[in-house]
Amino acid sequence: MSKPEDSATEAFVAHRNLLFTVAYEMLGSAADAEDVLQETWMKWVGVDLDTVHEQRAYLVRITTRQALIRLRTLGRRKESYIGPWLPEPLLTAPDVAEDIELADSVSMAMLLVLETLAPTERAVFVLREVFDLGYDEIADAVDKTPAAVRQIAHRARTHVAARRPRGIVSPAQTRDTLDAFQHAIETGNLQSLLDVLAPDVVLLTDGGGIKQAALSPIVGADMVALVLGRITAASLHPAQINGYPARVLRIDDEIDTVVAVRIDNGLITGLYAVRNPEKLSRMQRETALCR
Repeated sequence: MSKPEDSATEAFVAHRNLLFTVAYEMLGSAADAEDVLQETWMKWVGVDLDTVHEQRAYLVRITTRQALIRLRTLGRRKESYIGPWLPEPLLTAPDVAEDIELADSVSMAMLLVLETLAPTERAVFVLREVFDLGYDEIADAVDKTPAAVRQIAHRARTHVAARRPRGIVSPAQTRDTLDAFQHAIETGNLQSLLDVLAPDVVLLTDGGGIKQAALSPIVGADMVALVLGRITAASLHPAQINGYPARVLRIDDEIDTVVAVRIDNGLITGLYAVRNPEKLSRMQRETALCR
């Protein structure tokens, strides 16, 4: 007969990937998501499993509540953040890209849209739209009635639909656009670069006050192309980031910048360059282990 702690461990490990994704989509930070999972585990081991009807739902409820607490703390932290705040890039496996809907939900562009939701709206949207949880189950997780959750879900869905990328772009389409983008930089062909940038493209650079970065968005193809012209293309390497192809700029074998894109109607409408070392340390460790 297995011990209660063994059963608790087995259940937690079985659902760990789900719990991490819920926390990450709510927070936009892998480091904070890992902290939430640690908090979830500490609470989970204190639960009498004989009283738990559905372990997955119970674990999601704990994770959601812990993530909501942390999300409100993060909100205060972001108010004093230096320059644009971008989600922490997440190195993802190829099988995530094969699930286009999941890839879209963790994409940098989508996470930035989720940033515009209130904490409870974000939790409800993630649990309902990404993981297809029932309204009763979500109600337990966010301490609302099922009727209230339905209203929140509708409001969040409408809000996101007005701001999300227009149509789901496949990883293959993203890869082709990024290849053209990199080729334009490699050849120094300004016109080729402008050909893949939307006229109203926005470049956001996140240095966190640690690395040099623009303190406000750079808007317009001409201005963005001027900044991109300073990149050394030889140091750009392909990577699978947040479910989609992206580029990693390495200097002396250290990750300096991660560049993700948003694509609408075949053109790059958003460029997201993460330079804050605190947001790149996890990826640096993971890539080092893969070598």
